[in-house]
Amino acid sequence: MGQSKEGKKGSIGYGPKFFSSNNGFTLIEILVAISILAISLVVILQLFSGGLKSSRLSDEYTRGIFHAREKMGEILLAKEVSAGETEGEFSDSFRWKCQIELIENVEEEEANEEKMPFNMFNVKVDIVWDVGGKEKRFQVSTIKIVEKKKDENSTN
Repeated sequence: MGQSKEGKKGSIGYGPKFFSSNNGFTLIEILVAISILAISLVVILQLFSGGLKSSRLSDEYTRGIFHAREKMGEILLAKEVSAGETEGEFSDSFRWKCQIELIENVEEEEANEEKMPFNMFNVKVDIVWDVGGKEKRFQVSTIKIVEKKKDENSTN
């Protein structure tokens, strides 16, 4: 009748038996672990997917910048420039549109004195491309100074 604490095999103290002799996991513990693993996996995959989308968008903007610089360089190297609009398409589905506008000197017209020996043109190059049904665009602009032709200077 008087068994001691040490006499019971597999139990600790006087209370109910907390640990069984099978050293495995319960079903609840396994379900909780799998749920945590699944949630973590979903979050990691979403982060990876977002990184891929950002990388693709960055690549597209980089190509757009290269196309804009190429077209702007072509215009700035041209000896003759005139106001107007031109447009075209690159081989990789990027489109471009160039607007060249003459900048008129207001002070020169009002004073009606000696005119400047050059013309200034505002040059804008728009690059446009489609991504998933949405239109993306990039624009660069600069001012080009061109020497006036002899006949333009001598009109007044």
